[in-house]
Amino acid sequence: MRESGILMPVASLPGPFGIGTLGKPAYEFIDFLKKARQAVWQILPVSPTGFGDSPYQSCSAFAGNPYFIDFDLLQKEGLLKKSDYAGLCFGKAGTVDYETVETVHFNILRKAFAKFSQWYPDDYYHFCYEQGWWLEDYALFMTAKKLNGGVHYRQWPQAQRNHEKSAIDALYAQYESEVHFWKFCQYEFQRQWRALKAYAEKQGVRILGDLPIYVSADSADVWANPQLFQLDEKGVPTAVAGCPPDYFSEDGQLWGNPLYDWDYHRKTGYEWWVRRIRFSLELYDMVRIDHFRGFDTYYAIPYGDENARGGTWRNGPGMELFREVERQMGKADIVAEDLGEMFDSVRCLLKESGFPGMKVLQFAFDPGSDSEYLPHRYPENCIAYPGTHDNTTLADWLRHGPAKERRKAIAYLGLNREEGYVDGMLRGVLASPAKLAIIPMADWLGLGAAGRINTPSTLGGNNWRWRLKADQLTLELAKKIRQKTILFGRAKE
Repeated sequence: MRESGILMPVASLPGPFGIGTLGKPAYEFIDFLKKARQAVWQILPVSPTGFGDSPYQSCSAFAGNPYFIDFDLLQKEGLLKKSDYAGLCFGKAGTVDYETVETVHFNILRKAFAKFSQWYPDDYYHFCYEQGWWLEDYALFMTAKKLNGGVHYRQWPQAQRNHEKSAIDALYAQYESEVHFWKFCQYEFQRQWRALKAYAEKQGVRILGDLPIYVSADSADVWANPQLFQLDEKGVPTAVAGCPPDYFSEDGQLWGNPLYDWDYHRKTGYEWWVRRIRFSLELYDMVRIDHFRGFDTYYAIPYGDENARGGTWRNGPGMELFREVERQMGKADIVAEDLGEMFDSVRCLLKESGFPGMKVLQFAFDPGSDSEYLPHRYPENCIAYPGTHDNTTLADWLRHGPAKERRKAIAYLGLNREEGYVDGMLRGVLASPAKLAIIPMADWLGLGAAGRINTPSTLGGNNWRWRLKADQLTLELAKKIRQKTILFGRAKE
């Protein structure tokens, strides 16, 4: 069955709180998707943002972002008064001001927690017990991080740094309320998320989530489970993640995440990874695994290098991991982000897994090749995109992309001013054989560079800051998307 959907980060939703939340605007976006007869809402990771405000550099592989907790919903629970948050400045409109959001949001959440902590409900204790396998370490990590001024955990006092039992017991004894605050944030995030997901399901919209392959070096996962990673005796990574020079960067991409000790994971039957995938598929209907090619061969960059040029390829777990996932969970609804430098072995892994890969139209128009990203070459079992969150928008690419590639796109797709060049590019994606087509919201709006979500290998600037304006979700736009969706046989019944 042919389907289509929209890529729209939760952080980019409109609303009054400086960043998108799980409140009214999220429900209204689901209503918009239904009006437009879209089957899928694709989001970016909902984990707490980390270095460079990136959701791919999170302090936890399992925690939800406290910024997404909606204050109006907390007010309905009786945990806040309108006066606790109404009229506060959450930063400049139309963008995410992370520094302001962090300060103001946590001040408000602590007010809500003060009310909540007067009498913990039974449901909270059940949540803490059920999620304790990751929640305990996360709450302790955040408590210790706050006590130590936010510095990297390797700079904490030795007993805390080494996750010694005496230090853990002391944290609980002296800062029990702070530990519970971080658990409370996760409790409220999951309550609000599960209610939103249930509403989406009722409206016939499936949520495609995002699972980053790596975790941050400064994370609860590395702190509490160093045996999972390639670290030396001091807890310092021996090599870090990234990718070699490519389309995005001539120096490659130096992500800096610690790499997995796959020999150790193999000995445990991939227990941590199976849990992680199961957890993700409880949050989402489908999950996109970022940097899928890293399970075949991954790029290891010596720790301390200034760029990614000196990295080497090493073997990952391959199909063995996904056989174990299927053995324990059955067929998982996974999308493989198979972009980047592709080896034949990566293609074999994708084929054997049966997971749909990704095809990106902006990569298609090298004049000297019959690219696999040209729509006539798409297999049915793939997800087609005009661009991802790491690409610029179509409108910006058509203005500033390589001239030879733009000329080939015009010829290949028959782009013309009457239809509109952006709409012609979208036609190429929607008309393709791919079983699912995902269009970034900024491309449906025809936005230029201002609508770009992220520029790889850069920090600061406008990365992760774009926000939709509420008045952009018009009935006219929903009608346009619906008509295009019907035309190409992708309309949700």
